[in-house]
Amino acid sequence: MGVRGIRGAITVKEDTSTEILEATEELVHEIIGQNQILPDHVAAIFITVTTDLVSDFPAKAIRKIGGWELVPLMCSTEIPVLESLSKCIRVMMLVNTDLNPDEVNHVFLREAKKLRPDLADINALTSN
Repeated sequence: MGVRGIRGAITVKEDTSTEILEATEELVHEIIGQNQILPDHVAAIFITVTTDLVSDFPAKAIRKIGGWELVPLMCSTEIPVLESLSKCIRVMMLVNTDLNPDEVNHVFLREAKKLRPDLADINALTSN
């Protein structure tokens, strides 16, 4: 068993606590479901937000998921690159798994699909 990084991202329409927490929960549940992840297999989760999201910590949403309260989480801000995708939450989940790199399902939702269309296309093929 090795450690794999599983990526994900989602956007919100507005910078509100409710939108940030609901979007983070949606994204993490999708990553968990597509990759059959148990909290005991997670080494850590790194979460970044664009600098226009300041209303809440996305990690709060993950801590509310049953069994995930003790998973190490860290929030940070993204590098503010000009003309980059706004109102975006990104996740890097480090997971102990037997999955090969080509078996990992990275999840990009809403406008975040633009970040990695190559991975969005692969996931669309494997989830159908």
